[in-house]
Parts: sequence; structure tokens; C-alpha cells
Amino acid sequence: MSVRLDADEDTGVAVVTLDRPEKLNAIDLATADELRDVWRRLRFDDRVRAVVLTGSGGRAFCTGIDRDAVVPQPGSPYMQDDPLLTVGPKANDLWKPVVAAVEGMACGGAFYLLGECEFVVAGADAVFFDPHTTYGMVSAYESVLMAQRMPYGEAARMMLMGTAERISARRAHAVGLVSELTDPGEALGAATACATIVAAYPTTGVQGTVRALWSATEAARGAGWAQAPHLIALGNLRGEEQAELFGKRSGGKPRVR
Repeated sequence: MSVRLDADEDTGVAVVTLDRPEKLNAIDLATADELRDVWRRLRFDDRVRAVVLTGSGGRAFCTGIDRDAVVPQPGSPYMQDDPLLTVGPKANDLWKPVVAAVEGMACGGAFYLLGECEFVVAGADAVFFDPHTTYGMVSAYESVLMAQRMPYGEAARMMLMGTAERISARRAHAVGLVSELTDPGEALGAATACATIVAAYPTTGVQGTVRALWSATEAARGAGWAQAPHLIALGNLRGEEQAELFGKRSGGKPRVR
């Protein structure tokens, strides 16, 4: 199992952990299935009233889709299969609050998860970046989600700079992507403390508030996502071209801002 679920009945808090540290918690197809299963199980577990999402190993929260994952695509630009579209709690109709605890790298497809959490707590060594443009790929769904969590200019810079620049936890906190900054290694404890407070409140009020917050951005997100498949189909380089770019540009130390 690459997704671990630990629930504390006394506090009503469950911790969902991406547990592929040897792969920097990248999401393969099996992990995507496990995430969907976990969120759906939590919908029916009334003992759990708040959730913390984190990654194991300390080096990364999540580095997006596993590059070894093979996802066959239809030939039409109007149809695409994206296994990450349904890995988040909201995509699985879970309206219990989810707090993200980030240590290390959070990049690319990790934003599908962070974009569906209520807020983010990060250790001081966390970094955020999106590699898509570096390798000739369109950052579409990720960009839409992050543009709703950060000022437009900051989201645009992160998405366009690719692997050349990483946003530090301190900068992410300054622009609002991260709500609380902790010492390295303490994000999980701080996120769990927040979740424990929320879990103690009346459930219907909390879940109604989560749903209301999400509805405030639903229209804009839906419009952005409607464009995403076509932008990806038109703008992505072919797989072999991406692989060639990846080989050429995998070196070099990124700037941390």
C-alpha cells in the first residue's frame, strides 16, 4: 500500500500519508486508485471529522505523477484521461476539512492535492515549483488551482519559470499559499493541532463552511478546467520530444526564491 490512513478516534482526526518515499511520493496509477478509495472511505466514517494530508520521508510531500506511469490517451484532442483529476478529496465528494502538512518538495501534480485542501502548513525547508514548461508541457489544471490560492503574478511566475526556480516555504507563506510556517519536521504536528481544534466543533457547521468556501471559486475553476484538455492537447510536445528535453535539462541547480 502506498497510501496510509491512521485515525484517532479520541480526536476525530485522520492522517492520510503518501507513502512512497523512495519515489519522492510520486503518484502512480495504483496510488491514484488508493487515494480515491481513502477519500471515499472517509465520507462514510463519521468518527473522522477532520483530515491531515502529508507525505512520508521528509524529502517530498509529493512530486506529481510518477514518470514511469503509462496513461494511454484517446486520439481525439477533445478527450483526455488524467489520473490525477480525481485524486483529491473534493473530487471524491468529501466535504470534511483537509489540512496539508508539507515537508520538502511539492511540485507539479502535487497541486491537484494542495488545491483541494482547506489550507497548507509547511516546514521551513519546503519548496514549491512546477516543471511543466521546462519539458514542453502545458500546466493547465495545476495553474488553475494555484491561481485560486496565490496572487496571479506569483502563480504565473511559479508555473512559467519551471525547474529554474523554486518558491521557498517563506515566500509561499508571504504570498498566502502557506498559512503557517514551522520549523523543519514540525509541519505534521502543527497541521494535526489545527485539525484537532476543527474536529471538536459541530460537524454540520464545519462541513457546510467547507462547502461554502469551495463554492466561492467553483465557477472560475470550472471555466478554466473546461479549457484545460484542449490547451494540453494543442501545447504539449510529443512524448519522445519531452523525453529528449528531460535528458538535456535535468541538470543545474534551481534558484530558490
